[in-house]
Amino acid sequence: MYGAEINTFYFKDDGSIPNNPSLPVLVYRGVLRDDPAQAERIFNQNGWLNSWTNGVFGYHHYHSITHEVLGVAGGTAILQLGGENGRRVELRAGDVVVLPAGTGHQKISSSPDFSVVGAYPDGMDYNMCTGKPDERPRVLEEIRHVPLPRTDPLFGASGPLKDAWKPVKEGW
Repeated sequence: MYGAEINTFYFKDDGSIPNNPSLPVLVYRGVLRDDPAQAERIFNQNGWLNSWTNGVFGYHHYHSITHEVLGVAGGTAILQLGGENGRRVELRAGDVVVLPAGTGHQKISSSPDFSVVGAYPDGMDYNMCTGKPDERPRVLEEIRHVPLPRTDPLFGASGPLKDAWKPVKEGW
């Protein structure tokens, strides 16, 4: 429908990394394969701002105050999503990953030319959480209050994100 294979993954709280109990990770396979260098421009056009280009940290981390999109601009990598008990996902230039607030991610390995473009809905600020016990229960409350994005980072007002991410009733 959107010209790309979409993989959807749900991850449970593992006691260290909270993940997101209601919103799935979305992996858009090859959606930017014709021009992965355009990721930042496309994200920004669709309201995903505060963008940057770099890599992915080699340790488990997550953001409790915003969702995040990662577009693979070059190379390949294996990311571990969802914490220690999560899933390893192989990514290549042109793939895009949308991480709901609370979702753990870590780079396991990469090619020397691996780079990603990251951005946040409406340019929201981000924080860095690593699953330390003293982060709870604050982060659980923060994750619960992160608003749904107004747009899909690739397709704008419609798209896989808008189809998969729906408002959640209180109590998760």
